[in-house]
Amino acid sequence: MFSNDDDNQGVVLGVLFGVIALVIGLVIGVGIYKTNQMAAPKAAPVADVVADGTSIRVENGVVKFYFATAKADLASGANEALRHVVMAVAEGKKALVSGFHDSTGDLAKNEELAKLRAFAVRDALKSLGVAEDKIELKKPEVMTGTGSNAEARRVEVTVN
Repeated sequence: MFSNDDDNQGVVLGVLFGVIALVIGLVIGVGIYKTNQMAAPKAAPVADVVADGTSIRVENGVVKFYFATAKADLASGANEALRHVVMAVAEGKKALVSGFHDSTGDLAKNEELAKLRAFAVRDALKSLGVAEDKIELKKPEVMTGTGSNAEARRVEVTVN
């Protein structure tokens, strides 16, 4: 009633279905990997925080702009550092911009300077095509930044 050919045919079909499932899984896995690589923010190629200069750093998806004392000028490379923020906003998210200041000097002047720095970053986002209603300026509860004075003089951009 049963032949040896039927047993071999079942084994061959089992191996064939297994190979097909493996190929499909591999294709899906590679697609997911490439999608995550494209969506992951890349660090901007800039130097560490300079003692009294401007720089940009991208850490865990947060773009941090550092400023010179009493200045609101953005470091070169701002557009490249904001690239992933612009892409995220295009996908329907919002950019949250928060300004901080160091602990030296007059507090009121420092708070105003932190606001001007946040406006400079907002303007950079707008120049890259981000609509103003997609940018939220948020005053942090504690505006005095952490770290050294050079690290405290910053604006942070996150995506929500």
